[in-house]
Amino acid sequence: MAYIIKPLVTEKMTGVTEKQNNKFGFIVRPDANKVEIKKEIEAKYNVNVVSVNTMRYNGKAKSRYTRAGLIKGRTDAYKKAIVTLKEGETIDFYSNI
Repeated sequence: MAYIIKPLVTEKMTGVTEKQNNKFGFIVRPDANKVEIKKEIEAKYNVNVVSVNTMRYNGKAKSRYTRAGLIKGRTDAYKKAIVTLKEGETIDFYSNI
């Protein structure tokens, strides 16, 4: 198990969730497939998952100028899953705060 790394709580994903109350985003392990993601979310959050859409993001090259000179780096690659729940169900990410 443990295919879910963390829930995706960004401005863009919050906008999607507000438009469609049954869609939520998660950062998942790159080797996870849709069936494994569905099983883990149903077990962890006690909801019924209708569908799972996944997408991969490549890391991007970044550079910045500092007093010490040019610093080059790379952001991490990751996989994102958009989960659609059964109508009327929701996940509250802020209940444990």
